[in-house]
Amino acid sequence: MTAMAFEYPDEIRQLRDGVEDFLRVEVIRRHEVHHELLENPHRKYTPEGRYVPEVLRLIGEVRQAAARAGYYSMCVPETLGGQGLGHLAWFAVWERIFQVCSAQYWLGEFAVAHWAFGPSVVLSHLTPEAQERHLPGLMAGETSMCFGMSEPDAGSDAMMMRSRAEPDGDGWRLYGRKMWTTNGPYADYCMVFAITDPVAAAARKGGVSAFLVPTTAQGVAVEKVIRVWGGAGGPEAELSFDGVRIEPYQLVGPLHKGFSIAMKGVNLGRLYNCARAVGYSRWALKRAFEYIPQRHTFGHPISEYQGVTFPLADSATKVHAAYLMALNAAQLLDAGVPTRMELSMSKLFATQIGVEALDRVMQAHGGMGMANEMHLTEAYALLRMVNIADGSNEILQRTIVKEILDGNVDAL
Repeated sequence: MTAMAFEYPDEIRQLRDGVEDFLRVEVIRRHEVHHELLENPHRKYTPEGRYVPEVLRLIGEVRQAAARAGYYSMCVPETLGGQGLGHLAWFAVWERIFQVCSAQYWLGEFAVAHWAFGPSVVLSHLTPEAQERHLPGLMAGETSMCFGMSEPDAGSDAMMMRSRAEPDGDGWRLYGRKMWTTNGPYADYCMVFAITDPVAAAARKGGVSAFLVPTTAQGVAVEKVIRVWGGAGGPEAELSFDGVRIEPYQLVGPLHKGFSIAMKGVNLGRLYNCARAVGYSRWALKRAFEYIPQRHTFGHPISEYQGVTFPLADSATKVHAAYLMALNAAQLLDAGVPTRMELSMSKLFATQIGVEALDRVMQAHGGMGMANEMHLTEAYALLRMVNIADGSNEILQRTIVKEILDGNVDAL
């Protein structure tokens, strides 16, 4: 790791070390024991593209072990029973997870509750009844959730959503479809965003509400698993909601004000993806620099060729910059400072240079860089996807431009 003037507080350093020990015992060991199941897509997924029951069991075991160890809910607010650690801890721990586990030991992604799949600040506005009914299982890692925002015609521009919750007595009836709902095929609950005030929504002045909906409710259906990159299955789903009864206690936060809740999750997601990009890139670059002195062509190690080493040096420099940008954004968020531009810059830069770094590492490895056993192509594909997830690069650039035009010229 490059020398740093900034040091994590002792609490966060100890947390990172503890998480790494947890990963080696609870995650990497499971991958070693169940190698064929977890790495062979023909065994990992059903013909419909869902994880087989044995894989779901292992995921649940990791979540629950992490909950018992105190890592799973570390960033959940104390009011919900978590440790209430902030964005700096969130970034620091996830960066270590991705660096240690890479794309190979993917069960590591369940060691900490992801904001869209488990408990987080997003659930701070649950009603007391919803907390009593649903929070204990989520906090223990026994149940999971998903985040229903994107739709077939509403991706980057979420205000184009068509899902609606119509008044029905003291509650609502929910109608609509959600796309790219990660963990959708397996979640016990879905936080669904739907229009409740069409006039306000059409004027882009609110009008969208959030509801926590059990996926077992009548009218909820997983329409299909969305396969990507030619894969046999995965965690993405298209969900439909056909007249689902919504009780008053299922409303999350104020009526018509759901977007403010969504943005709390999106901020965590963008920082999470910075951590993924930095962690994967560091892991990959380390492999490259270990490999190039050993690989010989034309009588010389390829570490002597600038065509190999200079691109890697360039990526190492950019990864260091991405790390510093993410640290800055995390500390600003913890300080309560408006961080729309800085976080947008950080996620935009980190995910772009992450893809570039993985591409260069694969190139340095030659044909072996494409081999499944290297797990480089998996990391590349995941980083390519997060150039779109939680705000596409173009949306982030639009945000940066708007912030500067609105007067934040000190960023230049």
